[in-house]
This record gives sequence, structure tokens and C-alpha cells, in this order.
Amino acid sequence: MLIYAHRGASADFPELTLAAYEGAVAQGADGFECDVRLTKDEVPVLWHNATMLERAGNPGLIAEMTYQEVSRAYPQILTLDQFLAFAVKSKKGVLIETKHPVISGNRIEEIVVETIASTKGIEKIAVAVMSFSWFAIEKMKRLDPRIQTTFLVHKNTPWFQAKISSAASIGPGINEIREEPIRAERIKKLNKSLNVWTVDESADIKLCQKLGVDILITNKPSHAREVLRYP
Repeated sequence: MLIYAHRGASADFPELTLAAYEGAVAQGADGFECDVRLTKDEVPVLWHNATMLERAGNPGLIAEMTYQEVSRAYPQILTLDQFLAFAVKSKKGVLIETKHPVISGNRIEEIVVETIASTKGIEKIAVAVMSFSWFAIEKMKRLDPRIQTTFLVHKNTPWFQAKISSAASIGPGINEIREEPIRAERIKKLNKSLNVWTVDESADIKLCQKLGVDILITNKPSHAREVLRYP
């Protein structure tokens, strides 16, 4: 089971920053997870919420601000280009989540594909794009079928969407897996790999190992390695 750092080693560092990903490397993560949004001038940046309020104290919407405005409000912000360059340098796989719904619609997938293609050395690491949007995943297949995808699901996601998804992986939350472990078996029977988020508690980490989870996404990479007794 691989350990991917959720927004970096975000239990110990500001999420989605270079410090968080440097921390993830130090904590032995196998890869990085991130969230991506587009600024008004179509710069892909690492950010989770639609607004900058929670992390930067700015009520502005990422989609309605230029990159210059966003970086002025939060100097630590990373662009997708910077993130991928660091991942290649660190030899770490990446899971890139595109956020929906957004003002720009599916434009984010187009920009992500272009950015991946233009990243020097990207072929040396594992790259996958994730989304809770079934339509976004299917668009990824049309844009570049070589890029692996993960269809993220929650308790209200219709099961038929997971069954017919072109994604190679399905990504349920740990709450759903804990409540109904049979979900993991159902996903495996679809011949899809299993990526589970966001797994921080020791008991949940052990459960994921028992259920044959392929990628465990956690805020605490070092803790996960310790629980799993990885060297």
C-alpha cells in the first residue's frame, strides 16, 4: 500500500504549500495529493476551497481573481507547474484533484492536461487526475487517455457511476469504508484499484491495509508509515 500525502504533510505544515510537500518527502511519503483551481487568467493553482477566506482571510473567489491578486493575498501559493516540477525532482507520484462545480466548467481539465504534457521529466513519475465529477473524469479520457484517473466517490454517489466510469481507480472516503467495508470488495470486483482518503487514525490505517487499499491518502505520512511498520 502506497502512502500519499494529502495536500502535503498537512497535519504539520500549511496545506498545499512547498513546505508541506517538503515535509511529506521528509516523512517518507510515496507521493503527493493536491487540489487545483483556475484563476481568472487561467493559471492553475493549488487551492481547496472556492474562496481565499479560510487560509488567507480574503473573501475573494479564486476564479474571479488573477494569479497576481491571488499570490499577493497568499504568497505561499503554488502553481501546478511548480508543484509538478517539485514532484519530478523528488521522484514522487501525484494525485491531482480538479474541483467542481466551478465557473470555468471543464476548462480546468484542459489546462491540467496541457501542464502535465509540458512538464519536463513527467514521464518518470506516476501521475493521476481525480475528481468527484463523473463528467470531468470522462473528459480526461477524451483529452488524453494515457493519463490515469481516479473517480472520487462519497456516500451519496450513485453506484452505477462508479461501475461505468472509465477511471482505473475509485476513491471512497474512509468514513464510508469504515461503515461498510464491503464497499472495498465491490470496488475491487470492478477490477479497479482503490484509493482511500483521508486516513489519519491508526485503526483506519490498519483497516485499509487489511482491505487491500492501493493508495492511502493521509495528512500524516510519518504516522502511517509507523503504524504500517514500514522501514
